[in-house]
Amino acid sequence: MLDFPLTGVRSMIAVGAHPDDIEIAAGGLLLTLAAANPGLRVHYVLCTGTPDRQAEARVAAAAFLPGAELTFALHDLPDSRLPAHWNATKDIVHEAAAALPGAELVICPARNDAHQDHRLLAELAPTVFRDQLVLHYEIPKWDGDLYRRNIYVPLSDEAARRKVELLHASFPSQKGRDWWDDEVFLGLARLRGMECRSRYAEAYDCNKASLRLA
Repeated sequence: MLDFPLTGVRSMIAVGAHPDDIEIAAGGLLLTLAAANPGLRVHYVLCTGTPDRQAEARVAAAAFLPGAELTFALHDLPDSRLPAHWNATKDIVHEAAAALPGAELVICPARNDAHQDHRLLAELAPTVFRDQLVLHYEIPKWDGDLYRRNIYVPLSDEAARRKVELLHASFPSQKGRDWWDDEVFLGLARLRGMECRSRYAEAYDCNKASLRLA
Protein backbone atom coordinates (compact mmCIF):
# COMPACT_ATOMS: atom_id res chain seq x y z
CA MET A 1 0.00 0.00 0.00
CA LEU A 2 1.34 3.43 -1.02
CA ASP A 3 -0.37 6.65 0.04
CA PHE A 4 -0.77 9.47 -2.47
CA PRO A 5 -2.12 12.88 -1.40
CA LEU A 6 -5.25 14.21 -3.07
CA THR A 7 -4.34 17.83 -2.37
CA GLY A 8 -2.80 18.30 -5.81
CA VAL A 9 -6.01 17.65 -7.74
CA ARG A 10 -7.38 20.97 -8.99
CA SER A 11 -9.71 19.83 -11.74
CA MET A 12 -11.80 16.73 -12.40
CA ILE A 13 -14.29 15.40 -14.91
CA ALA A 14 -17.01 13.13 -13.49
CA VAL A 15 -18.80 11.02 -16.10
CA GLY A 16 -21.92 8.97 -15.41
CA ALA A 17 -24.51 7.19 -17.48
CA HIS A 18 -27.44 7.93 -15.14
CA PRO A 19 -28.31 10.33 -12.34
CA ASP A 20 -26.98 8.98 -8.99
CA ASP A 21 -24.30 6.74 -10.60
CA ILE A 22 -21.48 9.13 -9.71
CA GLU A 23 -22.60 9.69 -6.12
CA ILE A 24 -23.31 6.02 -5.32
CA ALA A 25 -19.94 5.01 -6.66
CA ALA A 26 -17.70 7.95 -5.79
CA GLY A 27 -19.54 10.13 -3.30
CA GLY A 28 -16.84 9.64 -0.69
CA LEU A 29 -14.13 10.63 -3.15
CA LEU A 30 -16.10 13.75 -4.10
CA LEU A 31 -16.48 14.79 -0.47
CA THR A 32 -12.81 14.14 0.25
CA LEU A 33 -11.55 16.00 -2.81
CA ALA A 34 -13.77 19.01 -2.17
CA ALA A 35 -12.57 19.23 1.44
CA ALA A 36 -8.90 18.87 0.47
CA ASN A 37 -8.95 21.22 -2.52
CA PRO A 38 -10.87 24.49 -2.06
CA GLY A 39 -11.87 25.86 -5.45
CA LEU A 40 -11.75 22.44 -7.12
CA ARG A 41 -13.06 22.65 -10.70
CA VAL A 42 -15.46 19.84 -11.65
CA HIS A 43 -17.19 19.20 -14.96
CA TYR A 44 -20.14 16.92 -14.24
CA VAL A 45 -21.46 14.85 -17.15
CA LEU A 46 -24.51 12.60 -17.45
CA CYS A 47 -25.65 10.82 -20.59
CA THR A 48 -29.27 10.13 -19.64
CA GLY A 49 -31.95 11.48 -17.34
CA THR A 50 -35.39 13.03 -17.21
CA PRO A 51 -35.63 16.68 -16.13
CA ASP A 52 -36.67 15.64 -12.61
CA ARG A 53 -33.77 13.23 -12.26
CA GLN A 54 -31.32 15.75 -13.69
CA ALA A 55 -32.54 18.27 -11.13
CA GLU A 56 -31.71 15.72 -8.43
CA ALA A 57 -28.24 15.32 -9.92
CA ARG A 58 -27.60 19.07 -9.77
CA VAL A 59 -28.61 19.15 -6.11
CA ALA A 60 -26.40 16.14 -5.41
CA ALA A 61 -23.35 17.59 -7.15
CA ALA A 62 -23.60 20.80 -5.13
CA ALA A 63 -24.01 18.83 -1.88
CA PHE A 64 -21.18 16.37 -2.52
CA LEU A 65 -18.81 19.06 -3.83
CA PRO A 66 -19.28 22.06 -1.53
CA GLY A 67 -17.17 25.01 -2.60
CA ALA A 68 -16.28 23.48 -5.98
CA GLU A 69 -16.58 25.36 -9.25
CA LEU A 70 -19.17 23.24 -11.06
CA THR A 71 -20.15 23.04 -14.70
CA PHE A 72 -22.70 20.60 -16.08
CA ALA A 73 -23.40 18.70 -19.28
CA LEU A 74 -26.65 16.81 -18.72
CA HIS A 75 -27.95 14.85 -21.69
CA ASP A 76 -31.15 12.92 -22.36
CA LEU A 77 -30.13 9.88 -24.36
CA PRO A 78 -32.38 6.84 -23.77
CA ASP A 79 -31.68 4.98 -20.53
CA SER A 80 -30.26 1.47 -21.09
CA ARG A 81 -29.79 2.17 -24.82
CA LEU A 82 -26.43 3.92 -25.00
CA PRO A 83 -24.78 1.23 -27.19
CA ALA A 84 -27.42 1.98 -29.83
CA HIS A 85 -26.35 5.63 -29.62
CA TRP A 86 -22.61 5.01 -29.85
CA ASN A 87 -21.80 8.11 -31.91
CA ALA A 88 -23.75 10.44 -29.64
CA THR A 89 -22.17 8.91 -26.53
CA LYS A 90 -18.70 9.23 -28.03
CA ASP A 91 -19.43 12.88 -28.79
CA ILE A 92 -20.50 13.47 -25.17
CA VAL A 93 -17.18 12.11 -23.90
CA HIS A 94 -15.19 14.23 -26.37
CA GLU A 95 -17.21 17.32 -25.41
CA ALA A 96 -16.46 16.62 -21.76
CA ALA A 97 -12.73 16.56 -22.46
CA ALA A 98 -12.96 19.85 -24.38
CA ALA A 99 -15.00 21.51 -21.61
CA LEU A 100 -12.22 21.11 -19.05
CA PRO A 101 -8.95 20.65 -20.94
CA GLY A 102 -6.08 19.56 -18.79
CA ALA A 103 -8.27 18.00 -16.11
CA GLU A 104 -6.06 16.02 -13.77
CA LEU A 105 -8.57 13.33 -12.81
CA VAL A 106 -11.43 11.59 -14.61
CA ILE A 107 -13.89 9.22 -12.96
CA CYS A 108 -16.18 6.96 -14.97
CA PRO A 109 -17.74 3.46 -14.76
CA ALA A 110 -15.72 0.24 -14.80
CA ARG A 111 -15.18 -1.96 -17.84
CA ASN A 112 -16.51 -5.06 -16.04
CA ASP A 113 -19.79 -3.41 -15.06
CA ALA A 114 -22.76 -5.56 -16.08
CA HIS A 115 -24.85 -2.60 -17.25
CA GLN A 116 -24.39 -1.92 -20.95
CA ASP A 117 -24.55 1.88 -20.55
CA HIS A 118 -21.81 1.84 -17.91
CA ARG A 119 -19.66 -0.54 -19.92
CA LEU A 120 -19.76 1.65 -23.02
CA LEU A 121 -18.61 4.72 -21.10
CA ALA A 122 -15.82 2.68 -19.55
CA GLU A 123 -14.63 1.62 -22.99
CA LEU A 124 -14.82 5.11 -24.47
CA ALA A 125 -13.16 7.07 -21.68
CA PRO A 126 -9.56 5.81 -22.20
CA THR A 127 -9.83 6.54 -25.93
CA VAL A 128 -10.52 10.20 -25.18
CA PHE A 129 -8.72 10.91 -21.89
CA ARG A 130 -5.16 9.95 -22.79
CA ASP A 131 -3.26 12.33 -20.51
CA GLN A 132 -5.40 12.14 -17.37
CA LEU A 133 -5.57 9.71 -14.50
CA VAL A 134 -8.77 7.75 -15.15
CA LEU A 135 -10.37 5.94 -12.22
CA HIS A 136 -13.15 3.50 -13.02
CA TYR A 137 -15.75 3.29 -10.24
CA GLU A 138 -18.07 0.49 -9.16
CA ILE A 139 -21.84 0.56 -8.62
CA PRO A 140 -23.52 -2.18 -6.53
CA LYS A 141 -26.55 -3.63 -8.26
CA TRP A 142 -28.85 -6.63 -8.72
CA ASP A 143 -26.54 -8.14 -11.36
CA GLY A 144 -23.91 -9.05 -8.76
CA ASP A 145 -20.96 -7.72 -10.76
CA LEU A 146 -18.53 -6.74 -8.01
CA TYR A 147 -14.91 -7.57 -8.88
CA ARG A 148 -11.43 -7.24 -7.44
CA ARG A 149 -10.27 -3.61 -7.62
CA ASN A 150 -6.78 -2.16 -7.57
CA ILE A 151 -7.18 1.40 -6.26
CA TYR A 152 -8.69 2.30 -2.88
CA VAL A 153 -9.78 5.60 -1.39
CA PRO A 154 -10.05 5.20 2.41
CA LEU A 155 -12.95 7.12 3.95
CA SER A 156 -13.32 8.43 7.45
CA ASP A 157 -16.38 7.30 9.37
CA GLU A 158 -17.72 10.82 9.01
CA ALA A 159 -17.24 10.86 5.22
CA ALA A 160 -18.82 7.42 4.74
CA ARG A 161 -21.89 8.31 6.77
CA ARG A 162 -22.16 11.75 5.22
CA LYS A 163 -22.14 10.10 1.79
CA VAL A 164 -25.12 7.92 2.72
CA GLU A 165 -26.94 10.85 4.30
CA LEU A 166 -26.51 12.91 1.12
CA LEU A 167 -27.61 10.03 -1.11
CA HIS A 168 -30.93 9.90 0.73
CA ALA A 169 -31.33 13.68 0.74
CA SER A 170 -30.35 14.21 -2.91
CA PHE A 171 -32.24 11.39 -4.63
CA PRO A 172 -35.71 11.07 -3.07
CA SER A 173 -37.02 9.43 -6.24
CA GLN A 174 -34.94 6.31 -5.49
CA LYS A 175 -36.05 5.66 -1.92
CA GLY A 176 -38.62 3.06 -2.95
CA ARG A 177 -36.04 0.75 -4.50
CA ASP A 178 -35.42 -2.39 -2.47
CA TRP A 179 -31.63 -1.99 -2.68
CA TRP A 180 -31.53 1.67 -1.70
CA ASP A 181 -30.55 1.56 1.97
CA ASP A 182 -27.75 2.24 4.42
CA GLU A 183 -26.71 -1.41 4.65
CA VAL A 184 -25.95 -1.69 0.94
CA PHE A 185 -23.94 1.53 0.80
CA LEU A 186 -22.09 1.16 4.10
CA GLY A 187 -21.72 -2.61 3.68
CA LEU A 188 -19.79 -2.25 0.43
CA ALA A 189 -17.74 0.60 1.93
CA ARG A 190 -16.92 -1.57 4.94
CA LEU A 191 -15.84 -4.49 2.72
CA ARG A 192 -13.59 -2.26 0.61
CA GLY A 193 -12.26 -0.68 3.77
CA MET A 194 -11.28 -4.07 5.15
CA GLU A 195 -9.37 -4.74 1.92
CA CYS A 196 -7.19 -1.66 2.39
CA ARG A 197 -6.88 -1.63 6.20
CA SER A 198 -9.39 1.15 6.71
CA ARG A 199 -12.80 1.22 8.33
CA TYR A 200 -14.50 2.36 5.12
CA ALA A 201 -13.31 2.89 1.56
CA GLU A 202 -14.35 3.18 -2.06
CA ALA A 203 -12.66 1.01 -4.68
CA TYR A 204 -11.70 1.81 -8.25
CA ASP A 205 -9.82 0.35 -11.19
CA CYS A 206 -6.95 2.10 -12.91
CA ASN A 207 -5.87 0.52 -16.18
CA LYS A 208 -2.87 2.76 -16.78
CA ALA A 209 -0.96 5.33 -14.73
CA SER A 210 2.39 7.12 -14.84
CA LEU A 211 4.37 7.74 -11.66
CA ARG A 212 6.73 10.69 -11.92
CA LEU A 213 9.18 10.40 -9.05
CA ALA A 214 10.58 13.74 -7.93
